[in-house]
Amino acid sequence: MKIYIGPYRRRWYNHIHYDYMNKKYDHNWTESTTTFEHLLEKCENLLEWIYNRTINKIFDLFKEQKIKIRIDNYDLWSMDDTLAHIISPMLKKLKEQKHGSSYVDNEDVPPDLRHPVTDDPDHDPLVDKRWAYVLDEMIWAFDRKVENDYLYDDSYKDLQKRMTNGFRLFGKYYESLWD
Repeated sequence: MKIYIGPYRRRWYNHIHYDYMNKKYDHNWTESTTTFEHLLEKCENLLEWIYNRTINKIFDLFKEQKIKIRIDNYDLWSMDDTLAHIISPMLKKLKEQKHGSSYVDNEDVPPDLRHPVTDDPDHDPLVDKRWAYVLDEMIWAFDRKVENDYLYDDSYKDLQKRMTNGFRLFGKYYESLWD
């Protein structure tokens, strides 16, 4: 197997309204309320329209993301092992440099990490810990797959159960694996 995935295409964006609203309302806003905010929103939309019809079109002409993938027949023999060698380091890198946390269902974490029942659903002090727990479980499962170091004794069933849960979490939160 040989994989090369180049950087994403460059794009120009404008966030003057978005940044202003986040700074003024500390990310707790839903829509513009003042005339100035409406004006900033219209300016942002106009600039975005201009960018998309000029500069970003030029970027699109010359810079496509380069992706080259070659799969050999032997890569398919134990594809779950082959993919584990790729997925494990990617999950570790994502955890290391993550800039946010995904929503995690209560049934996927131990009781001490479950969502607190509060009057303010936007304030959740455990959101980062829940996401870290889910990432750790995925990483643990893929590391065990790569290492293949478990013995087939009485503890095997418990290890296999935890691995299966890590793979289940990977599938469930697949679309949350971005930075």
